[in-house]
Amino acid sequence: MNTTSSTEILNTFTTRMRQMILRFSEVKKENEDLYAMVDERDKEIVLLKDQLQQAQRDYNSLKTARMLEVTDGDVEGAKKRIAGLIREVNRCITMMSEK
Repeated sequence: MNTTSSTEILNTFTTRMRQMILRFSEVKKENEDLYAMVDERDKEIVLLKDQLQQAQRDYNSLKTARMLEVTDGDVEGAKKRIAGLIREVNRCITMMSEK
């Protein structure tokens, strides 16, 4: 093998190695960006789940308040709704205590 051929091979190898290192750096940066996007989406999902749970709690509170609302002197109906709610709560307590 002559010196010129060895030098060319070494130069080609060095060039290819530099290209691989550059490509590795690009892929590594892209990977970091993608992980950052996933982390951001995860945070957004957690926030939206919390908002949904709060909205569900608010809805249930409003629904309960509406059920308890006494309008037009409907005291007897309100008493029946409250009695029904109490029975439902007692049933839930019983179910939970059986577990």
